[in-house]
Amino acid sequence: MGLLERLRKEWFILGIVLVIAVARLEPAVGVKGGPLKPEITITYIAVSAIFFNSGLSLKTEELTNALMHVKLHLFVQIFTLVFFPTAIWLFLQLLSITPINEWLLKGLQTVGCMPPPVSSAVILTKAVGGNEAAAIFNSAFGSFLGIVITPLLLLLFLGSSSSVPFTSIFSQLFMTVVVPLIIGQIVRRYIKDWLERKKPPFGAISSCVLLMIIYTTFCDTFANPNIDLDKFSLIIVVFIIFSVQMSFMFLTFLFSTRNNSSFTPADTVAIIFCSTHKSLTLGIPMLKIVFAGYEHLSLISVPLLIYHPAQILLGSLLVPTIKSWMVSRQKALKLTRQPKTPVKLKRSL
Repeated sequence: MGLLERLRKEWFILGIVLVIAVARLEPAVGVKGGPLKPEITITYIAVSAIFFNSGLSLKTEELTNALMHVKLHLFVQIFTLVFFPTAIWLFLQLLSITPINEWLLKGLQTVGCMPPPVSSAVILTKAVGGNEAAAIFNSAFGSFLGIVITPLLLLLFLGSSSSVPFTSIFSQLFMTVVVPLIIGQIVRRYIKDWLERKKPPFGAISSCVLLMIIYTTFCDTFANPNIDLDKFSLIIVVFIIFSVQMSFMFLTFLFSTRNNSSFTPADTVAIIFCSTHKSLTLGIPMLKIVFAGYEHLSLISVPLLIYHPAQILLGSLLVPTIKSWMVSRQKALKLTRQPKTPVKLKRSL
């Protein structure tokens, strides 16, 4: 793969680095009250645009294909939205006695509270040849659940900013997340044929808006002289993120391949990716709402910004290995299910 092709493929990750660098050079442009007016353009317009775009792009009509696989869906959603955040919380109780930056540790907890992403888990499941219908269902259903459950988990594990009352958080979530999502789904019904024909770049549109949100978040950070991020904490957090991903992928693999699990190898592939991937597209706007007024909001966002490219990188590297396991396992199961032909014994005269 050529350099230009690689850059084109990884443009979003490069974009994150670029907007953070620009925010560092001139933070006054994107701060609250600055020329961009992020308290209006980001808090309301950008966040609403992302979820309207999600409503347009979510193919809920395809979810019925995988609806009956209840056991798989329960496993993924319970692991993602119950086991994951609880395990991270217990782990952070141990890390709280270390010198790691406390706001980065809070950021690790926010990662655990996030729903599965709409795209990356599906793309990787498809690349391996796993149960794509189940991956689509759990990514979309998890996104819908996350609109309600993720803010509750964030408030449960971390509390909210004192400047924003609880009722205000949920009214803003409803107006900027739920309403645009529903409107997007309604509009989709009327222009579905056009969308299928033209295939607008929904992912790229959401990513561009997301870069704006990341930019203004880091403008607030760099404009605040009291915030300091030490390199030691950052390196340790990167190591923790990769370790958590590897551990949880292995854990979901063990659970889903037990003798009494009843999951097929293709199901296991969907489970591995859907249970361990976390949504940046839904996560950053929600953090912006729930933690409005936090001067350390950008530090809380850092682990999620690291987790996103890390899950894509790790998943991509493991695709050949997981595919090899799935194919060999399917062949082995096929052989064990074939009826054995009886051997006829010749009578000796």
